[in-house]
Amino acid sequence: MTTTQQPSTKQDILHHLLKQGQSTAQELAERLQVSPQGIRRHLKDLEAEGLIVHEIVQSGMGRPNYQYALSQEGRDRFPDRYDDFAVSLLGTLAETVGADQMGSILRKQWERKAMEYRDRIGHGSLKERVDQLVALRRREGYMAECYPIDANGVAVEHSDRFILTEYNCAISHIAESFPSVCGHELEMFAVALDCHVERTHWLVNGEHRCGYLIQPK
Repeated sequence: MTTTQQPSTKQDILHHLLKQGQSTAQELAERLQVSPQGIRRHLKDLEAEGLIVHEIVQSGMGRPNYQYALSQEGRDRFPDRYDDFAVSLLGTLAETVGADQMGSILRKQWERKAMEYRDRIGHGSLKERVDQLVALRRREGYMAECYPIDANGVAVEHSDRFILTEYNCAISHIAESFPSVCGHELEMFAVALDCHVERTHWLVNGEHRCGYLIQPK
């Protein structure tokens, strides 16, 4: 029974903090009808996961209160519809400026993103740069992973060739309406990593993942 209740209670805590901004353990216990001891266990777990933060609030001469609130990572757990807005905005922009100008705008955006990635990835070995790229993509909402392969495409422990795989697309709605962004993404990886990048799989083509072969120039 405990196993099925905990995830639900934790989600209820996150929803409450999203709506209220901040709350004490006692307030959460009363609101969710959970014992104070149980609430504190959940709060400890959520804070360890980086989903909430607390601050100490001194009230008079009594014991200080802990006020809990969502962290940015906790807020990111809640879905939003920014991609729908982005698609609508890009559609309006395309109608306003025309196809050629729209292509230039999208290219400029990905050039800026490539430079941002390149600065954050640094100048380590190719493996270190690829690992940094995977970490950046994960923070942006992609389920990304990477592994080295040999010349025959077989996974090995050490190699200067890598397969980067992304099992979801954080901009899937945009990619469906403006598939050219995927081409720019390919260029973006090549510039950011300073290496050759080839597409091996593509979600837009109905495959279950996007895949990229990465190797030195």
